[in-house]
Amino acid sequence: MTLLTWVGVFVISLVALVKGADWVLDGAKKIGLALGMSPFVIGVLILGFGTSAPELVSSIAGVLSGATEIPVANVVGSNIANILLIIGFSAVIARGAYAATKNLVDLEIPLLVISTFFFFGVAYDGTVTAIEGMFLLAGFILYLLYNFFGSGEKASDASVSPEDKKVQPLDIILLLVGFALLILGAKYLVDAVLAISAGIGISVGIITLLAVAIGTSLPELIVSAKAALSGNAEVSLGNIFGSNVFNTLLVVGVPSLIKPLTIDPTTLTIAIPAMLGATILFAISGLSQRIHVWEGAFYLLLYALFVVKIFGIA
Repeated sequence: MTLLTWVGVFVISLVALVKGADWVLDGAKKIGLALGMSPFVIGVLILGFGTSAPELVSSIAGVLSGATEIPVANVVGSNIANILLIIGFSAVIARGAYAATKNLVDLEIPLLVISTFFFFGVAYDGTVTAIEGMFLLAGFILYLLYNFFGSGEKASDASVSPEDKKVQPLDIILLLVGFALLILGAKYLVDAVLAISAGIGISVGIITLLAVAIGTSLPELIVSAKAALSGNAEVSLGNIFGSNVFNTLLVVGVPSLIKPLTIDPTTLTIAIPAMLGATILFAISGLSQRIHVWEGAFYLLLYALFVVKIFGIA
């Protein structure tokens, strides 16, 4: 196939990934409500898992195709986009109303910072082995247990209608179709990335850090932007917290059990330090329990600088 054809395959696969994640997300939210989960837990766990599904399946597909540099580049690029691009954009469109509760700041920011530095401790040498992946997955299990039993959040029936708690057959069907789209979309997305990389002479790592990471972060962008516009920053920020923790612990941990993961030089020397810096900046901003418009604009400027650095323009 020609390079233009592969670009088309890339776009179609990305759309399938995002749409599949959307249907999986809707089904998971319904099931979560039916099980009596609180809105906070749904925001952190269900939304976090649902919006991280594209990264997970595309990373597994990459490893199975022999492109072992894809998972870490995908996670790092996605986490940077989540903080600098998505939170930055959401804060700007919220126009000063992008505030978080003290509960979210006190509980989730430390977990995000700890998981990020834990990931750095695993990845700094340029590889992620199966044993290191098991440590990441152990951390992920602890994170799940904390959110289920340690957050102190209880289901609030007052904010949930009885209709929301009913799981319809169509919800199950869309959930299964969504998973099918995720799997097929991930497979052809990876094939397209490898073909485009060979065709234009740009490394797989760089394409994954930018095009794939931004594409697989589209669910987070949609969820966060909608929540920001509706004044529900709790869901928006909870979505980013959950997604980034899921990415660093689960999306890297699972593929590493299949094959040891390699980290390309650009991801190791530029992107991982950028992710650490973005996480620390986000944690500092969160201490005030509000992301101001000017902070959001600064986040977007930093993301533009990151893109410039990735391509070696400056």
